[in-house]
Amino acid sequence: MALSALMPAPVTLAPTTAPPCRSLGSQCKSLRVTLRIGELEGGPASLDHEATWLLGHTDRIDFLELWEGEGDLYVEAVLHVPCRYLVQQGSRAECRAHGFAGPAPLGARRQFQPLQLGADRFVVVEDGRNVTRRLPAPPRSLPVLGPASAGENPCASAPCRTADNTRKAACCRDLQVEIMCTRAQRRLEALVRSRRSPYLCKIDRAGDYSLEVEMISACGYLALDGVACSLHGRHRSDGRTAKPDLCFEWPPKNQGLHPGCVFGPRRRSTSRR
Repeated sequence: MALSALMPAPVTLAPTTAPPCRSLGSQCKSLRVTLRIGELEGGPASLDHEATWLLGHTDRIDFLELWEGEGDLYVEAVLHVPCRYLVQQGSRAECRAHGFAGPAPLGARRQFQPLQLGADRFVVVEDGRNVTRRLPAPPRSLPVLGPASAGENPCASAPCRTADNTRKAACCRDLQVEIMCTRAQRRLEALVRSRRSPYLCKIDRAGDYSLEVEMISACGYLALDGVACSLHGRHRSDGRTAKPDLCFEWPPKNQGLHPGCVFGPRRRSTSRR
């Protein structure tokens, strides 16, 4: 079967819609970027939480070296989200924006990023670098969320889902990231904007130097059941929670919750008289 048979109906592309690629390549499958984590001014107590949270979402993101610059902490990363113009069948591929065709391109090689090492050992961020720490388990199992009373995890049976309709712990499967990209980096911006939705979507230029995007990339601290957090209830040696404090913050007034979230407003049943 020809690749064209797999392609959606032809679309008219504006000149700036598709990235200015010259051939099929690794950019069709993955994208190397710099992500901003946060301000150094906030101190390590806050930044460790932000960095551990961000670097935990390893499902579709490979995190490379961390570095500091101009008062901020950054991390080099590879986003494993294909271009929406790529159509692939077996070992052959075609670009529906430019008409390139040939052997299916390879993306960047995935990095092995274990966060749960067993025997109460975990990889977390401390003082701007990845470290391995022993984080003893709490004396008894607690729910995933906040200071709720002990008992069954309320998220265990919640029908929440991410935009790709994946069930279980939706809030641990998507995230917002800031990609460093100046207005002059037009090719990079076009490559970011061409990623396949919903795995990378809701792209907004935050200013002259960066883009804010939403990604689906599950957290590597999720337990085997895909819902519980393996860091929950554990503490660092200085008493701080091992679980990032961002995970305890919830949108105000039921705003921004995923479909099916147990903490969202309940629909009132209506009956005819």
